[in-house]
Amino acid sequence: MRQIHLFVRTLSALAAAALFAACSSSGSSGEITPSGVAPDSQTRLAQSAVRIDVAHVQFAYVVNNGSNNVSAYKIKTSGALTPVAGSPFGKGSAPTGVAVDPTGKFAYVANLASANVSAYAINATSGALTPVAGSPFEAGSEPVGVAVDPTGKFAYVANVGSNNVSAYTINATSGALTPVAGSPFAAGTQPEGVAVDPTGKFAYVPNFVSNNVSAYKIKTTGALMPVAGSPFAAGTQPEGMAVDPTGKFAYVPNFGSNNVSAYKIKTTGALTPVTGSPFAAGSNPYGVAVDPTGTFAYVANLSSDNVSAYTINATSGALTPVAGSPFAAGSNPVGVAVDPTGKFAYVTDTGSSNVSAYTINATSGALTPMAGSPFAAGTGPFGIATCRRVGSTCKPAPL
Repeated sequence: MRQIHLFVRTLSALAAAALFAACSSSGSSGEITPSGVAPDSQTRLAQSAVRIDVAHVQFAYVVNNGSNNVSAYKIKTSGALTPVAGSPFGKGSAPTGVAVDPTGKFAYVANLASANVSAYAINATSGALTPVAGSPFEAGSEPVGVAVDPTGKFAYVANVGSNNVSAYTINATSGALTPVAGSPFAAGTQPEGVAVDPTGKFAYVPNFVSNNVSAYKIKTTGALMPVAGSPFAAGTQPEGMAVDPTGKFAYVPNFGSNNVSAYKIKTTGALTPVTGSPFAAGSNPYGVAVDPTGTFAYVANLSSDNVSAYTINATSGALTPVAGSPFAAGSNPVGVAVDPTGKFAYVTDTGSSNVSAYTINATSGALTPMAGSPFAAGTGPFGIATCRRVGSTCKPAPL
């Protein structure tokens, strides 16, 4: 049974809490954050400079599962969100996941109910979205999560209904998607999302029912080949996944066991548990994001209506709760993203149909609600992605 997917479609937040506790399946919040080219693991101090420059225009994109569209916002220098002219955009059915490609030209949305992927060109001046010719593109059954490799050549979509991953080549000019030879590629039972490591060598998929993570090597064609030893054990009902900007560590919220599995990524792409893993989270952790410097991790806890914040040990990958964590959110938070400057965090509250916005303390990682938060969204917001204008493009972190 896919009772949580039913919740995704109906967005009955009160009924969802009971369903989440009782069933063994899930829908995706689109919580996987887009990847960029990884910096050297020794340059975290240099990375922190990304926090300083907030002069560039930034945008945020939120997929609204209940109203079948995408809300687009301009991020002010204060971090506050203001709707982009023409927002909301799109006509996908039950959209759940969103990713901005690292070249900064396109955005991709996984539509669970219509079994396809909507592709949009991003206007880097206004933030508006324009459908790519040929969009939407066919996916597997119940696509939930989407990610783009750091070169912007390939896109990957986890199909929870057909237990596989659709792989596409991206037309660099138009943004159109073409299936990779051999696609879709087998995953575990009910894959809930997909993440690509910052080197572009590996892809990872958390499998909600089989309680593990499928790991793949990405071939030059974009095809996926299982990593030796895959799948790797996770906690109960792994839901989302994020890889840190150095490419050294991966984090997976375990919806059923209320914790976060942390892994070291070997040079082969294999995953080994970090000492002390799993780390405690709130009730039914759903989405996860790592800030652009790789210093902090944030997890949205759906049933406890809050966000767990952690500092990341740069050597071991271990998570330590930030003072004051967890931080209050809206009703049923699912998706979480950090803006490319690393100054702000955003959480989609699917039960209250809004977006909670926070200022990040650059030293401690603590979250402070910003003036005006939460900001109105469409019905049942799920996935969220951010980007910053660089020239004629809008690039996600890291830049």
